[in-house]
Amino acid sequence: MELLAREAQEALRQRSHRLRARAVSEAGRLAFTDAEQQELRDIEDALTRIAHGEFGRCERCGGAMGRHRLRAVPEARHCLTCAALER
Repeated sequence: MELLAREAQEALRQRSHRLRARAVSEAGRLAFTDAEQQELRDIEDALTRIAHGEFGRCERCGGAMGRHRLRAVPEARHCLTCAALER
């Protein structure tokens, strides 16, 4: 899991950097769409979970989320079962 967390951390940092680089500058400040703001929050939350050793655990049931899901969606908060219940 340690390697997966490091891979996810790097991927999330790269995504954050790309989002910030694309942002439109308005009056010296970066302007993000609502979707971009949400994505940045999700990325920051995932990086916090990695830093606190909570990466890979579902926030709802506490179960493991699985490597494939975490590689595809490293900012995921829920396992597939709980994510389906959220809809």
